[in-house]
Amino acid sequence: MTMVGTALTGARFGAMNGLRRLVARAIAQDLTAFVLPGPSVARALGLDLSRSHLRIVGTPRHAGVLIVVGPLPPGLRDAAAVAYAQMPRPRAILALGAGDIAPLPAPDATGALSQAGLAAGLADLRRVLAEGAFRPKVEDFTAAVLEVRIEYTCPMHPEVISDQPGNCPKCGMTLVPRETAAGDRPALRPSESEPAMSSHPMSATTTSATDPTAHSAEAASYICPMHPEVVSDQPGSCPKCGMFLVKAEDKGHDHGHDHGHGGHDHGKHAAAEAASYICPMHPEVVSDQPGSCPKCGMFLVKAEDKGHDHGHDHCGHDHGKHAAAEAVTYFCPMHPEVVSDQPGSCPKCGMFLVKAEEKGHDHGHGTHSAVRDDGIEAHFMSMVDLTQGKPRSSDGLQMDWIKVPFGPFLSGLPAGLRLTLTLDGDTVAASEVTSLVGGMDLLDGAAVAPAAFVDRLAAMMPLSPVAYRALACAAIEAAAGIEPDNGPRRATAAAIERERIASHLGWLAEFGAQTGFSWLAARAGALQLAARDADAAGLAALSARIAGLIRRVQSAPLLRMRLGGMARIGKDSPASGPVDRARGGGSDARRDDPTLAALGFAPLGQTDGDALARLRLRCDEISQSLRLVAAAGAIAEPVLADIGAASGEGAATVETPRGAARLELWLEGGQVVNARLDAPSTLHLALIEALTAQQELGDALVAVGSLDLSPWEIRA
Repeated sequence: MTMVGTALTGARFGAMNGLRRLVARAIAQDLTAFVLPGPSVARALGLDLSRSHLRIVGTPRHAGVLIVVGPLPPGLRDAAAVAYAQMPRPRAILALGAGDIAPLPAPDATGALSQAGLAAGLADLRRVLAEGAFRPKVEDFTAAVLEVRIEYTCPMHPEVISDQPGNCPKCGMTLVPRETAAGDRPALRPSESEPAMSSHPMSATTTSATDPTAHSAEAASYICPMHPEVVSDQPGSCPKCGMFLVKAEDKGHDHGHDHGHGGHDHGKHAAAEAASYICPMHPEVVSDQPGSCPKCGMFLVKAEDKGHDHGHDHCGHDHGKHAAAEAVTYFCPMHPEVVSDQPGSCPKCGMFLVKAEEKGHDHGHGTHSAVRDDGIEAHFMSMVDLTQGKPRSSDGLQMDWIKVPFGPFLSGLPAGLRLTLTLDGDTVAASEVTSLVGGMDLLDGAAVAPAAFVDRLAAMMPLSPVAYRALACAAIEAAAGIEPDNGPRRATAAAIERERIASHLGWLAEFGAQTGFSWLAARAGALQLAARDADAAGLAALSARIAGLIRRVQSAPLLRMRLGGMARIGKDSPASGPVDRARGGGSDARRDDPTLAALGFAPLGQTDGDALARLRLRCDEISQSLRLVAAAGAIAEPVLADIGAASGEGAATVETPRGAARLELWLEGGQVVNARLDAPSTLHLALIEALTAQQELGDALVAVGSLDLSPWEIRA
């Protein structure tokens, strides 16, 4: 046991005094812990956290201690740093057999990766907390992954992202700032979507109102509606508020319209009327040129009210025709810009047009009522308008999709797995899955000694090390041309079956936590720890308790209701192990093993292929493995035979708790020089997209959990 320092790296600011000493001692006695990579890995490695007087929490925001269990793969270290930064002070780190944990700070206490190491490490950590929870000088934790940058996005179109302030090229709204990770890049810049007005603060284009050259081009000058001192000879955005500049009207022109004096040019007025533009959100804003609303910055849209004459000059105006047109005008309730002089259907959404009773029109001065008699604001931009052109949901609605990451430390999902779901409301539209712990090189160097290779492969697979140790031994012996010794094979087969029992119980514990069945999580987790290192007699003593749990699981009506019919997998999708056998498939690498056949093995199966079938099959396999271990009578982990300086190529297949794993390797002069592994979780990763598509979020997460993936197995 080694200690790192006598004061917390994550102490809280403040000089220690009498009251703070009392608080520190209370904190040291009531520890809340967040476990990395996760409680499932801790149990698989033999750590019983329930015996350590800790409260295990599911989020770092509620934890005071970060417990790192075993070496953290490089892909998880950045995520661990983010978790540590979210913890409130005072915060501490306990590392158990972890080695290098950078970019995390140095641990406040360390210990061996064992139950004794956990107990000793916590005792030291409590002492450190009691003595150093408060310090007059504290340092902020920083890491490259925590650096943020500011990017700008549109509130209505979140796919529009820019690294500079400006306006949305789709709707014209001012982009709003948000923080994002320093390594992320904009998904869509305005310049990459549609041509946009300038999104940069104006410099050379800005001109003073007293500039002599400005008057020569006054008809083409642009000003900010909110800051009239900002003048430009080009369209763009205001450097002060970000609003679009609007064209400055020549004050020498008479914009007041000569009412009743006959001086108004009706031809020009009609042309302007046909090409008028309005703001969808502020219909009182009307312009004869395209541009932006001075109130909200949205693009003005063309007003298609050609049948309306606003009556600015009534000399020569035909009131009889105008009144007739008014009386037979129809419009769409969802698209008020659709106007017709006959009843019918809207060409955009198919709704019946309704008769417009436009009592609010003032034909004496040219302004229309902003609200129709049905209570809908004239020219109101409906949700159909705002979502036009966006993907259509399964319920027929159209809305923006958002990407939401889950993991790699989410309770109920495999530790080390990052699942990114594209959500359409609460429905999954697409999914992406990556492993942050898999894909490590099988060889640590150009050539590896066989025994070191066996240890390395077993350590790479913390959720099923015995099966992969047996796989490595079998492949090396096959490459060396050595026939396996039948003497210890029964005991080795029993060790793999014991691991299958513990692994399936561990899956039941995680599945219970994910689905809200706390009794299942607690009982299955405790039995997993008890079965993990038990000998044949010990397993026989546990068999009654395990059988009782299985009976309760098999008969639980809420489990049947929750899982029945969910995440069904057809026979056309590649699968292995329990996932395949639960749909009526016959894949099982134990089928042709004479040792297991002599112990009474026969493949099991279910037919429905849903999450409930996978749960029931794993329960049946736990019972079967208990019988196989009892028949073997002894348990012994695999031992590699002496291969000398053999050379050759060999392969082996072992049925791990998650399916068949196949290892091919090459020997030269008694050294492993090359190897290739095919693992079941890599195969099952391809099922996630189909299982989660168009599922509600909760069902999608349960579907992923039902596969029992090991991110350490994933080679892609």
